[in-house]
Amino acid sequence: MKTIKGPGIFLAQFLGDEPPFDTLDHLAEWAAGLGYKALQIPCTPRLIDLDTAAESQAYCDDLRGRLDRHGIVVSELSTHLQGQLVAVHPAYDSLFDGFAAEHVRGKPAERQAWAVEQVKLAAQASRRLGLSAHATFSGALAWPYVYPWPQRPAGLIEEAFAELGRRWRPILDVFEENGIDLAYEVHPGEDLHDGATYERFLDVVDEHPRARLLFDPSHFVLQQLDYLAFLDIYHERISCFHVKDAEFRPTGRSGVYGGYQGWVDRPGRFRSLGDGQVDFGAIFSKMAAYDYAGWAVLEWECALKHPEDGAREGAPFIRDHIIRVTPHAFDDFAASGVDQAANRRLLGLSPMSAAE
Repeated sequence: MKTIKGPGIFLAQFLGDEPPFDTLDHLAEWAAGLGYKALQIPCTPRLIDLDTAAESQAYCDDLRGRLDRHGIVVSELSTHLQGQLVAVHPAYDSLFDGFAAEHVRGKPAERQAWAVEQVKLAAQASRRLGLSAHATFSGALAWPYVYPWPQRPAGLIEEAFAELGRRWRPILDVFEENGIDLAYEVHPGEDLHDGATYERFLDVVDEHPRARLLFDPSHFVLQQLDYLAFLDIYHERISCFHVKDAEFRPTGRSGVYGGYQGWVDRPGRFRSLGDGQVDFGAIFSKMAAYDYAGWAVLEWECALKHPEDGAREGAPFIRDHIIRVTPHAFDDFAASGVDQAANRRLLGLSPMSAAE
């Protein structure tokens, strides 16, 4: 068995204009001071020059060296925003346009091509950084039709996933060429938002070996999906792990859909680690038993607590949940060795002949 690596921290929610949140070097120093061992870095120009990282080993070596001075490594790169733009339903064009570079905004076809190239560059950059996995979103074409009313036309969902497969298959091949797992975060708003939709996607990309999963139990709480059973079913495909808490407290007024309310008032809402309902003890136990050898990475999102408090509390929370796996069985002290003849006697069998 392997021991989970961590704690790591995802930087997307902490990036800001003032120190220590304004540069990668400042963020690394800040995170190290809180006890984090790794950074999951979103591919924004403020933190990494993706074009240069994809082409220059010297640039990547320098980036790693700068982090090493703080005792920090890169856990994964992330293209959540770019991945979202690989597939955008027209209903969300204007809402997602701000995720793109300025020169492709308002131009859906050019924006998609830019996003595809960005994710491919991230595969090359990940290889040069010595990583093994990458985090992203799938984007969505079918999400406006998630509830089956009005009745969906026959073949609508099948065509949406077929197109999703056509867009992602060439990207997955680039990740295969670079030896990097592409871990999709199953997430509401994405066409890959649960196990059933992930299986649909695997069907249209021919069970691609690099089409992997980012496990974040908080999204399952909000969907009322069994996150422990999910681990039992899909553990062989999980390459990334966001440690994020959540709670679901339905009322007589509102449930899973949230009633268009803000995050503070929704029955399902994200919480800082330890403040929600996720059974992290069971999750870390299952992931240790299933030999997950990747990083446990804090993603902070909370409607109530200050982010700096969430980050400060997150490192020891993750550290204390990581199970240092045992190198031998607890009852090895009572082992009596292998004696085939004795075993056969215990089973009421006659001794084996030389011919057998």
